[in-house]
Amino acid sequence: MSAELAVSSYPHRTSPVLRGKWVLENLLGTPPPAPPPGVPPLNEKRDGASPQTLREILEKHREDTTCATCHDHIDPLGFGLENFDVLGRWRSEVDGRPIDAAGQLSDGTEFNGPDELRQVLLDRKDLFVRNLTAKLMGFALGRGLLPADYCAVDEIADDVREQDYQAHSLILGIVNSVPFRYKQDGTHDAIRQE
Repeated sequence: MSAELAVSSYPHRTSPVLRGKWVLENLLGTPPPAPPPGVPPLNEKRDGASPQTLREILEKHREDTTCATCHDHIDPLGFGLENFDVLGRWRSEVDGRPIDAAGQLSDGTEFNGPDELRQVLLDRKDLFVRNLTAKLMGFALGRGLLPADYCAVDEIADDVREQDYQAHSLILGIVNSVPFRYKQDGTHDAIRQE
């Protein structure tokens, strides 16, 4: 969707890093750690040097092993979405150069472009379902999840997998869960049934 592509871009260019981070956080539920302090910004302008593609700049950035630790997980996912510009319009080149939308995940899985990236994400549907379950559970409870809630999230996600990823099994799992059916009263330590 263009809204997510716009939010995960800068006003003047796309950002494979922001897009990859968005996929990890919002689809797979595996956010990368925060960058260490003192990480310099990308050096996009090089006086006197030939212009580089964004991929070349990010590859140079990943030569630092400290940066590569996280960027090896983030950047490939973002590269898979590079065919979409800042507003989500399809493009096949930038500044007269063809888009390279290929990526390779740390487990060796290779893909090229958004269609193949989609399939890579579908192959990881258990991560997606667990993340979706956690987000819907938080919405249903009207609060952030507590560590104890994640037992229910795991049980629901397992049941959804066993039910061949049927949406109704996700909804029923949430409404039948202990965290949804029981709410802690803010004035007492006891658990009461709603």
